[in-house]
Amino acid sequence: MIIDRHPDRDAGGELVSHNINWELGDVELAQRAILLGQEPLTLWLTGLSASGKSTLAQALERRLVELRRPCYRLDGDNLRHGLSRDLGFSHEDRRENIRRVAEVAHLMNDAGLIVITAFISPYSDDRAMARRIIGNERFVEVYLSADLQTCERRDPKGLYARARKGEIAEFTGINAPYEPPASPEVVLDTATLTIEEAAGRLLEEAQTRAKLRGASTVVAKGAHPPAPEVRRKP
Repeated sequence: MIIDRHPDRDAGGELVSHNINWELGDVELAQRAILLGQEPLTLWLTGLSASGKSTLAQALERRLVELRRPCYRLDGDNLRHGLSRDLGFSHEDRRENIRRVAEVAHLMNDAGLIVITAFISPYSDDRAMARRIIGNERFVEVYLSADLQTCERRDPKGLYARARKGEIAEFTGINAPYEPPASPEVVLDTATLTIEEAAGRLLEEAQTRAKLRGASTVVAKGAHPPAPEVRRKP
C-alpha cells in the first residue's frame, strides 16, 4: 500500500467529509524506495526568523540535486503565497499552516521524495502534530539554535525592527513565543556555523537516514542532468 497510517489519525482536526474511503494503490512504498534508491524522509527545519532556515534548506536541496537525489523544499513564505494564503499568524492559523505543510510533506514522502521544510513552527505541540502526520520514522526535527540577539542583528527583512516598533503583531521572539525543541534529532548553531558547514552536516544526516544508494554521480552546479531516453511507438 502507499501509506502506513490510518487516515483517521490524530492530525489536529476531525474529518468534515463523510462517506469517503482511503483508496489504496497497487504500488508499495518499498517499490518506490528501490526505484529511487532512497528511503523517504522529511527534514523539518525550525528556529527563529533569520536563523538561516530558508538559506540552509536551499543549500541542502542544491547538494541533494547535485547527487541526483529526488527531493523538494517547502518554504514558509512560498506556501503562504498559495496553499496557506488565507492564513494569518495567530496561534490557530500557525497551527493550521503547519498541519497543511505536514500533510503535503507526508504525500511527498509517500512518493519517495526527501522533503526539506523551512518553517519557524514556534510551538512544540504543532511540531509534535507534524511528526504524527508525517510519521516518526520519517520525521527529523532540525533545530537551528541561533539566539535572538544574533537573529535580530541579521534581520535581513527588517522584521525585528518593525516588531520592536509595534508595527508587526505576534512576531515570534518579540511579542509571540518560540518554544525550543526539547529533544531534536539535529541541532545546528547557525550563530557560529557557516551555511556551508551546516549544509554539510545536514547532508551527512540525510545520507544516513535516507539510506542513499545508487545514482550518486555528482551533477555540477548549474548543469542539467541528461534527460532520459523516450522511446516512441513506430
